[in-house]
This record gives sequence, structure tokens and C-alpha cells, in this order.
Amino acid sequence: MDKKACKWLEDPGPQQEIVLSTRIRLARNIATLPFPQVAKPQDLAQVASQVRQSAENIQGPWGKLHYQPLEELGVLQRKSMVAKHLISPQLAQEAENRGVLLSPEQELAVMVNEEDHLRIQVLLPGLDLDRAWALASQLDDSFEESLDFAFSEEHGYLTACPTNVGTGIRASVMVHLPAITMVNQIKQLIHGVTQVGLAVRGLYGEGTEVVGNIYQLSNQVTLGRTEAEIIENIRSVTGQILEQEQQARGVLLGNAKAQIEDRVYRAYGILTQARILSTQEAMSLLSDLRLGVGLGLIGGISYPQLNQLVVTAQPSAVQGIMERELDPQQRDYYRAALIRERLGDKAREKGENK
Repeated sequence: MDKKACKWLEDPGPQQEIVLSTRIRLARNIATLPFPQVAKPQDLAQVASQVRQSAENIQGPWGKLHYQPLEELGVLQRKSMVAKHLISPQLAQEAENRGVLLSPEQELAVMVNEEDHLRIQVLLPGLDLDRAWALASQLDDSFEESLDFAFSEEHGYLTACPTNVGTGIRASVMVHLPAITMVNQIKQLIHGVTQVGLAVRGLYGEGTEVVGNIYQLSNQVTLGRTEAEIIENIRSVTGQILEQEQQARGVLLGNAKAQIEDRVYRAYGILTQARILSTQEAMSLLSDLRLGVGLGLIGGISYPQLNQLVVTAQPSAVQGIMERELDPQQRDYYRAALIRERLGDKAREKGENK
């Protein structure tokens, strides 16, 4: 399963030079069963059984959903799925009576018995909020035909965490903002984003650090707003951020072109030649390389390839690919080897006129 195609890593998407992916997630719980935190093993098993049976009858443009019990997967396989954003770190840690429903291209993933009974997730490449919401809403409606979700006329969908009560929706985009960071505007941007009800987190969400200038933006409020309002707020703020990042890139090219070119090609040189790379160093260099592609300084590398390299750089992904536990030194060695192999001589300099 960890070697199957993953849509957000394989396909191009809108605004992909800055936006890596779009995610819509819906939290849902079965009304007659206790939430996972207080549920007994037999309750969790019943949730998994009901969700699995419900999925058998669901048809959609995503194809047949496959249910994978997590207890049938090894630790490395679960960690590899975390690296690709298919399941959360929390779900990977507790496998018993837990599972995930996946579509063939893995753009749909339904986590079963995570913080809530169901976490319906759609993950698409680039900035694609409308399509992601349409797929998530369709799948949600399909589940509701056979599952009785916990719902209050006054409060909306009931969830384990109060911050998800209401619509239960989390809309998020993963953005690459190197230029804003280089011109020292990132702190101001984060402050402004939080003032309009959005959260700014690291690559793997809450509790993770920002690496490689990749930020995850998501709504903080689910109660008192409709899904359309939440999505429109994300779209509006993301649009402003994209414009600001493009302006910052223009400033860098205008004022420090030689320095940016040097930084980009140093990154490419190290990535294609290094024998040891830590996660932090690899992510920093990949950020510079992605900026170079976005500025038109380097050709021959696609954004899906860059997304795949971001995942490949993660410790869990390295171990998943090598199919064994590795100590930190071994991970750094194989990370460098994998990046060299996958990047190879794909890049080329664009334009001879400086």
C-alpha cells in the first residue's frame, strides 16, 4: 500500500508553483457509540465494522474504496502513510480496531477511530478547494445514507474536540513561501493570517515545526460559519498570500538575482552530489530548488517530482522505502542516496542571458 500512487504527489495542480496541496477534512461520529477516547475495544470494533459495511455500497468518481485495518500493517508502513499525509501520526500509533479507507489514487482517505469515528479527507495537488469540497461532501452524504451521525440542531455535528463542533470541516492548503521568508515578512504574514481566523502550522499539522519554508494554513473556527464561508475565507487569504509571495520573488530577482541564482544552483549541486543529508538540510535545499524552478532558473524538474522529494526527505519515508528501521546516521546516508537517484540529471539551466 505504501508504494501505490498518491494523487497529490503524482499529478500537477493549479497554482502548483506555490501551493503543494489542498485538503478538506470532515469530522464525524456515529450517534449511538461513544467517542474513541472513551470507547471500549468492542465499541471501536463496531465502528470499524459499520464504516466498512457502509463503504461497500458507496459509489463515486473516486472508484471503489478499500478498507485497510492498520493492525495488519507494520510500523514502517504506517509511518510511510503518515509521510504522505494519508493518516495522522496519532492514528499510526494506535493500530488496534483502527483503519483507513482509501480510494485507488489515494485522493480520498477516511481515517477510522482516530480522534473521531470518521475523519473524511480529500487531498488534491495544488489549489483546488472547490473540487476537494465537492468530493468530500459527496462522500459525506453517501455515508449518511447508512450511518446515523451525531448531530445537534443547535450546534451541528458533534465531535470529540470542541473546536471541530459545527460543520466539522477543516480546510487547509500547504504553501511554499521562501521569498516572503527571505524578505523578512513571514512573521507579519503569520500574525495577519491568525487575525482572520486561520491557523499556521508546520508540514504535518498541529505540533510540527515549519521546515523547508512549507506552511499549512487552515481554518480555526467550525462553529457559526457555513462550509462555503469557511472555504471562501481560505481561498481569499490564500490568494493574497500567493500575490505577496510572487511580489517578494520579483523583489529578489530585481535586487539580488546573482545571489538567488547562486543559492539555487548550490542547492542543486549539493542535492545531486551529497552523500549525507539530514532532514533539515534536505528540506532547506529542496526549498531553494523549488524556488529556482518557480523563478524559471531551472527546468526539467516538475512540481510533482518536487513534492515527492519533500516526502522522500522525511525519516519515516526513508525507512519505508528501505523497508527497515534505520538509525539517524543510516537515514542521512540513504536520504542522500535516494534524492541523488530521484533527482539525477533532471535539472537544466534555463536561459543564458544574465
